[in-house]
Amino acid sequence: MTMGYSGPDRRRGGPDRRGIEAKVKILLVDDHALFRVGMRQILEREDDFEIVAEAEDSRTAFDAAQSVLPDIVLLDLSIPAPGGIETTQRIKREVPSTGIIALAVEEDEDQLFDAIKAGAAAFILKDISPDDLVMIIRRVNTGEYLINDKVFSRPAVASRVLKEFRELAVYGQEAAPIFAPLSPREVEILDNIAKGMTNKQVAYALSISEQTVKNHMSSILRKLSVNDRTQAVVYAMKQGWIRIPED
Repeated sequence: MTMGYSGPDRRRGGPDRRGIEAKVKILLVDDHALFRVGMRQILEREDDFEIVAEAEDSRTAFDAAQSVLPDIVLLDLSIPAPGGIETTQRIKREVPSTGIIALAVEEDEDQLFDAIKAGAAAFILKDISPDDLVMIIRRVNTGEYLINDKVFSRPAVASRVLKEFRELAVYGQEAAPIFAPLSPREVEILDNIAKGMTNKQVAYALSISEQTVKNHMSSILRKLSVNDRTQAVVYAMKQGWIRIPED
């Protein structure tokens, strides 16, 4: 097993993006060393990117994510057992501020569905062009959830996702009393996120800092015991706390 680090460990609590000069810290996870080398060479051309760690399997990926708290994880779903889906889920549970970009060798609806459930922010094929990869990393780093594009283009997957979230909502209503209620500001933030806004756009709309939005999101995820912003939005919709956006 191999895992490289190129910077000091940070304390738990999420990536430090306070300074405008802060680089996007990236963890590469793939069991093929040659592919990792290729990704590193492409991404290190960008002045605002920094490869902080590499991993070749689930264990080293999870350990690296906890140690370096990356902003972005590029994760090959076909890594050896327990595999990329479970690794995605574990990383999102322990480091929820990390944006995970799932890499697949082919379009697979089952993998896409499982990646959504696990909390991935994007689902892309490994033959993606370097320019598109850089663009997607930047968009995910701003809080965008690009996997939605894949869902909307595949009705069968969208149907499965809605069914899953309906079941989540039924369970959630039974469990609701154990959750601390969301504050008015947290509901307002979720309402804006449900409209497709990024953290930066929410901050502008509410005249607060982007860091404040991130702090509120961390609080929301903790209160609702969900893995990511999409699950939080769906839960809040089903509870009637926010309105379902109209087409």
